[in-house]
Amino acid sequence: MKINPSKPRITSKMNTEEILDKIGERYSPLSKECQQELITHFNMQTINKGEVVVREGQFSNKAFLILQGCSRAYYLKDGKDISDWFTFENEFMAPIVSFFSNEPSPHYIEFIEDSIVCEFSKDTVDYLSNKYHDFERLISKIVTETMLGLCERLYTIQFNKAEERYEHLLSIYPNITNRIPLTHIASYLGITLETLSRIRNPKKRI
Repeated sequence: MKINPSKPRITSKMNTEEILDKIGERYSPLSKECQQELITHFNMQTINKGEVVVREGQFSNKAFLILQGCSRAYYLKDGKDISDWFTFENEFMAPIVSFFSNEPSPHYIEFIEDSIVCEFSKDTVDYLSNKYHDFERLISKIVTETMLGLCERLYTIQFNKAEERYEHLLSIYPNITNRIPLTHIASYLGITLETLSRIRNPKKRI
């Protein structure tokens, strides 16, 4: 699915029905009863640009549905910052390892723009999954999509040329360079910033 992450205007008021409709369109529809109970477990909040909400080694049971804004998960390898995945509007961000297995997170989670999110806990996920099959399907689709995305990234890094990796990323997120710093995109693609610059500006190649 192609996603167009053009930057929206941050607003202070969000319509919960619109939020849940978008969740249903993006992943799997929820019954009205499930929607109403889910609303009671939402914690809507604003997160500032540059704020790190999860750090490496931290235990976290929180997940974030991004209403407006974007975030990234990254890790440090020998002091080098490597982006692992990005999330935009109507997508979920969570420290997957810690959230689902109660282990320390190997990732940091940082918000790249001023963002509005709905935060909820693992306890909420477990409770609603046990009570509503449609919510269980929703979570299953979210996890599956996340895992497939990570597998796809690993495949492209192993087998595709740098230009092909970049073109594939643009096919998913056409406007990503308008919202994500090029240094983060380069690390996500497994290439240097200089290589990314050459790919983006072929006429400047020597």
